[in-house]
Amino acid sequence: MSTSTQAYTTGSITSADSTTIGYRQIGSGPSILLLPGGMQASQHYMRLATALADAFTVFVVDRRGRGLSGPHGDQYGMAKECEDVDALLTKTGAHFVFGHSSSGLIALQAALTLPFLHKVAIYEPPLSLHGSISSSWIPRFDREIAEGKPTSALITFLKADHLTSLPRWLLLPLLKWYLPREKKTLLPNDISMEVLIPTQRFDGLLVKEMDGSLENFAGMRADVLLLGGAKSPAFLRDVLDALNHTLPQVKRITYPALDHSAPTDQSRPKQKGPERIAGDLRAFFSQS
Repeated sequence: MSTSTQAYTTGSITSADSTTIGYRQIGSGPSILLLPGGMQASQHYMRLATALADAFTVFVVDRRGRGLSGPHGDQYGMAKECEDVDALLTKTGAHFVFGHSSSGLIALQAALTLPFLHKVAIYEPPLSLHGSISSSWIPRFDREIAEGKPTSALITFLKADHLTSLPRWLLLPLLKWYLPREKKTLLPNDISMEVLIPTQRFDGLLVKEMDGSLENFAGMRADVLLLGGAKSPAFLRDVLDALNHTLPQVKRITYPALDHSAPTDQSRPKQKGPERIAGDLRAFFSQS
């Protein structure tokens, strides 16, 4: 049976601006928050959550605009995301957070500003190093979304971030074939990729907002575990290199055969990305 069908409960908190932030809960033990990356929701991290559930109570969050949670709001930015984390920490009693991709930025900033966050693990955060990660794709992305072309918008983002080498002319029919079929596989509380695509602009705004902030993390008090795959784009490895040299209390692990999707249920089954990552998270979060 797929781990995405394992039993879980749902819950929610109310953030500082009255936005509902929902989550899936599984397991028992010390609490951990799992924050989804771009175009991901709680449903995509249930293998990772299940692999941790024997040792931790795992709260798999639906970030703003996704699944069980309310909309992004009028003044969306990193401050709102950190307010959401703060409210979740208060409700769950958690001191540990895992963030993947753009939510790795959220985990980093939250650890810098929230005293109750003792340890964070982050997988390949897109921290722009003074313009190293472009956000120039957002206007075209917005235009394609407004024109009712979500597949074109998705390709615009993927190509801009060098997350695929396939040409646009090939990606477009593949995605138009895939998206309707993906909807037929959804379980209760799941949301479709087509619904998630427009949320990517907000993650792009986070990357833009955090550009040039590397030096801020030299004052980090929390312990940080940096994770990444050798098969991921080179610019993400460069970010991990920079953070590894900046953070005062840091450990780094590189997985030779894994890529940027490794923490999610969508990673290749034979590589066991979520399960391998869970083993290192268990060791990191269990250390006193």
